[in-house]
Amino acid sequence: MSSHSGTDTVIRRRDLIIAALFMGVIGSPVLAASAAPQIGQPAPDFTGTDSKGKSVRLSQYRGKTVVLEWTNADCPYTRKHYTSGNMQGVQTLAQKNGVVWLTVISSAPGKQGYVDGPAADALTQTRGAVPTAVLLDPSGTIGRLYGAKTTPHMFVIDKNGALQYMGGFDSIATADVSDIPHAEPYLQEAMLAVVQGGPVAHPVTRPYGCSVKY
Repeated sequence: MSSHSGTDTVIRRRDLIIAALFMGVIGSPVLAASAAPQIGQPAPDFTGTDSKGKSVRLSQYRGKTVVLEWTNADCPYTRKHYTSGNMQGVQTLAQKNGVVWLTVISSAPGKQGYVDGPAADALTQTRGAVPTAVLLDPSGTIGRLYGAKTTPHMFVIDKNGALQYMGGFDSIATADVSDIPHAEPYLQEAMLAVVQGGPVAHPVTRPYGCSVKY
C-alpha cells in the first residue's frame, strides 16, 4: 500500500516538473519579446486586403523600401498632418524615391475611423493622399502584429525586409498644426536614410496620437 502510494507521489512530482518546464518555455520573456517587431530584424510578414479588394503581401515588395502608416481620419492628430498637407508631402517624397507606402486602417467596425473600401478610396481622393495602397484591417490582425498603438504610428522597412524605424511621424506630440515647422521629421529622416542605405539617427521614437481603435 505504502509502496503504491510512493510510486504515485513520484509520478505526480514528475508530472508537475514537466508542466513547470513547459509553462516556463511558453511564458519565457525571451520568446515573448521575439514576437514583437525588432529594429534590424525581419519585419513581420502579412497578407492584407486593400481598399479595392486586392490581396497585398508585404514580402511582395522585397527589394524596395516600405513605409507602414496607421491612420484614422477622425483622429485630430491624424488630421493635423493631413489638413496641413504634411503627410501628403512625405508620401509624394516617398513616391519620388521609389518607396512603397502602405496606409493601414485597423479601426474595428463601429469604432472611430472605421471605413469600408469605397469610403477609404474617397478619403484618399479628398485628402489628396498618394499611398501605394490602403489596407483595411478591421480585425486588427496586422495592427496587433506590429504593436501599432496610435494614429499615426509609422514603420520603415528596408529593401531586405528588415525593420529600420518605428515610432512617431515627428517629434512634437500635439494636434496643433503650428508645431509642424518646429518638429524634427522623424519619419521623413528615417525613410530617406533607409533609401540611401545609411543609418537611421532615431530608429525608435515615441508614437503619439489617438489610440488605435481595435
